[in-house]
Amino acid sequence: MEPRPHIVVVEDEATQRQLLVDYLTRQNFRVTGLDGGIALRKLFERELPALVLLDVGLPGEDGFALARWLREKSGRIGIVMVTVASDTVDRVVGLETGADDYIAKPFEPRELLARVKSVLRRTTGAAVTQGPRVRMGRRVLDLERRVLVNPADDSEETLTASEFDLLKVLAENPNRPLQRDWLLEVTAHREMEAFDRAIDLRITRLRRKIELDPAHPDAIRTVRGVGYMFVPPNE
Repeated sequence: MEPRPHIVVVEDEATQRQLLVDYLTRQNFRVTGLDGGIALRKLFERELPALVLLDVGLPGEDGFALARWLREKSGRIGIVMVTVASDTVDRVVGLETGADDYIAKPFEPRELLARVKSVLRRTTGAAVTQGPRVRMGRRVLDLERRVLVNPADDSEETLTASEFDLLKVLAENPNRPLQRDWLLEVTAHREMEAFDRAIDLRITRLRRKIELDPAHPDAIRTVRGVGYMFVPPNE
């Protein structure tokens, strides 16, 4: 197994792409440079990288469209958008497409490295689900038995299929804002309400089950304009 995280640099300008590939390689990452969306899609047929450094201003299919496609493919891939623009609107659009972070050109290499490492810590921090149980608020999610457990007395509470899937997806993506539409797509079941507020209603019910104070949630937090984020407990 390759121990180094695999980073993909998607940049159409050859010199800039090679500079980024060389720099990140020197930082002990495995790095692949690609010139656009076609090459990125071909790579995804072979493997799933840890992080994609994605230029916004790509010809043809731009970075925003590719970020949406990446996020649809996996909630675990780290996405850092790169652009010449420092416009707040571009930054908001980038993050709403599912990106984890955003950096504007020109940037210091050390700033880029810090952002890359920060995103990798969050995404590979999904090790929270490597064990059979995940602590969520005042309850524990048992991933094998698909129930919520009260650690005080080991009593169990059953979950519907879509409730379990939603908690599992949140647990797999700690400290990452997840879009409502994406959550709805990846947790869809026949029983699920077929309207825009379905995720909001399900989150409300889950908060009653896991939060100490559902009116002031700590485990499943609302990210305004985006959706929701699972924040693991500190202990």
